[in-house]
Amino acid sequence: MSHLDVHSAPPGSPTQPLLRIQEVAATLGLTARTIRYYEELGLLTPAARSEGDYRLYDDDDVERLRFIKDLRDDAGFSLAEISQMLEDQAARARNRDRFRTTTDAAERRAIIDDAVARVDRQIDLLQAKSDRLAVMIADAEERRAHLLGHLDELDAGREPAPHTHEGRQSRR
Repeated sequence: MSHLDVHSAPPGSPTQPLLRIQEVAATLGLTARTIRYYEELGLLTPAARSEGDYRLYDDDDVERLRFIKDLRDDAGFSLAEISQMLEDQAARARNRDRFRTTTDAAERRAIIDDAVARVDRQIDLLQAKSDRLAVMIADAEERRAHLLGHLDELDAGREPAPHTHEGRQSRR
């Protein structure tokens, strides 16, 4: 990793401002501690370090952090699952490069087999999340129907029936 002045771009790259950890944290609604933790886990590597050894992040780093945050917060992925997804992304890029540089049919087949296995793993993970969400939605719909039944009873001038848990089974 090169040591650069704060807000300078790496040599040979288009001018791109580099941000310190506090700036990135504020932009994404994360804490600097969280970003450092992601670095410790290997989820992220800062683009550069300043002369004072401050972590400096480029646009790609910010987008990677936004992706991690979205997977964690919006989709409920664990950090281990996120790590696997990021590794699969990196492997896809490596596989693409390898595929383009070889004409060996056996190597190309191995590359495609690896890619299919990675996509299958992602599908399994996403399907499991989808299944859990479907159960949660069904439970919420059941609670809503139960409450609407009480409203119907009230609208008909009847006292709502006492609530019982009999007959209801948890789907978890």
